[in-house]
Amino acid sequence: MTRVLCVHGIGQQFSGEHDQHLRWSAALRDGLLRAGASPLVPEDIHCLFYGDLFRPPGRVLAAQEPPLDASDVDTPYEAELLVALWEAAARTDPAVVPPRADTLARTPRSVQTALDALSRSRFFAGVAMRSLIADLKQVRAYLCDQDTYARVQRRTADAVTERTRLVVGHSLGSVVAYEALSAHPEWPVRSLLTVGSPLGIRNLVFDRLRLPHGGAPGDWPGSVERWTNLADSGDVVALVKDLRPLFGERVRGHLVHNGARAHDAARYLSTAEAGRAVAHGCGLL
Repeated sequence: MTRVLCVHGIGQQFSGEHDQHLRWSAALRDGLLRAGASPLVPEDIHCLFYGDLFRPPGRVLAAQEPPLDASDVDTPYEAELLVALWEAAARTDPAVVPPRADTLARTPRSVQTALDALSRSRFFAGVAMRSLIADLKQVRAYLCDQDTYARVQRRTADAVTERTRLVVGHSLGSVVAYEALSAHPEWPVRSLLTVGSPLGIRNLVFDRLRLPHGGAPGDWPGSVERWTNLADSGDVVALVKDLRPLFGERVRGHLVHNGARAHDAARYLSTAEAGRAVAHGCGLL
């Protein structure tokens, strides 16, 4: 039964529960090894999966449809998030030309300029722009659409058992985890590990967090006693590396180095820092 619940981020619509489990469980066990802790068995780890909610259904072939392009970034939220990523990439990558005042208007022209700039970024190397646009839409759907939010949260609640002691959230999964734990202070979860988290992005993420029972963004998440947050200095999604100013001094923050794949979940989880957080959460140290 589950001791560790893992919550993935965006861009996993073509994956699945078993695929996620193979990758996450291996990385978690490597992290424990780096930390000199006792191992977990695969049965201790459960990977929540919600990526299928974003996979378009099959259809009968018809006239060829064009791939996603700048015109498909069609909501103010998506455009603002895209520009925020552009600004973050420009701060860490000299190959990315920073936005000017006249390119921050969230117009179709500025959207295309942002996509062009990010295509030269090391962080987005190998990422098709249509995939980036699809990812923007996934973030918007979870944070702005009540039905999508409710479906993901139901799956999260269904995955927690009386033995669950640690929740691990990567990228958007850290937002899912934070909101779920805040909504369920009765859960037996005692530790939270967030990696590559966008939780600190004001307006676009932090100020949109939904907490029940009169709670507010920044409140401590439910039953959690220990919260560890890992960020790579080159991770554009983890725009705010230090969560303490927003969530309090109890958050234990660490900068780690993931190489060229700064946002990769497995690279985060295989670090000694992640291993120590998992070991403490599961009582393995």
